[in-house]
Amino acid sequence: MREVREVREVRTSVRALVLALVQGVALLPAGGGAAAGATAGVMAAEAAAGPGVSASAPSPSPPPSSLPSRAGAARGRERAWPVGGRSGVLRRFEPPPARWAAGHRGVDLAAAPGTVVRAAAPGVVAFAGRVAGRPVVVVTHPGSGTPPLRTTYLPVAGSAPVGAAVAAGEPIGTVTADPGHCPTACLHWGLLRGDRYLDPLALFGSGRARLLPLTPG
Repeated sequence: MREVREVREVRTSVRALVLALVQGVALLPAGGGAAAGATAGVMAAEAAAGPGVSASAPSPSPPPSSLPSRAGAARGRERAWPVGGRSGVLRRFEPPPARWAAGHRGVDLAAAPGTVVRAAAPGVVAFAGRVAGRPVVVVTHPGSGTPPLRTTYLPVAGSAPVGAAVAAGEPIGTVTADPGHCPTACLHWGLLRGDRYLDPLALFGSGRARLLPLTPG
């Protein structure tokens, strides 16, 4: 009975957090727009994905470009574009001046509904489901520091079960037709360490490398 009660308490806490985030999006100024909404949805999904995402009292962590290959090494691949390639970048990472301010917390890649989405690096599927009306997939990358890096993908209907180990380039879902982020169909791809958003292009040794210190903060 105690275990059942604890599970119910966790579920209640997650639902409350998701509701608070959704309500917070409704109060944001119009300038925050879709990027702010996407951020809230992803943050809620990350909370649902489990503990261990706090950035308090961090340990020294490697930059995203040093993320280990793990399962991807068996296939000779350490990184993979989620969809397309560099030529498909529609909008780059634009860090907000403050956590609550407008910005672009990820990279938009051109992708039509139905396009297969692949894991950008080896990891474990931590969350796949709808949050704030958008389908989101979150992949955690063990061995990438403390807290570990996570990549996020939306709007994506997950195809890999939560807890599944995935190699770089392995399918994790498909782009859906859910509106709200890009003027045209796209995949919004994010990278985080704890609650800090980073530039996903740093996984390929490019992007805003100056925002990627050895320790998060």
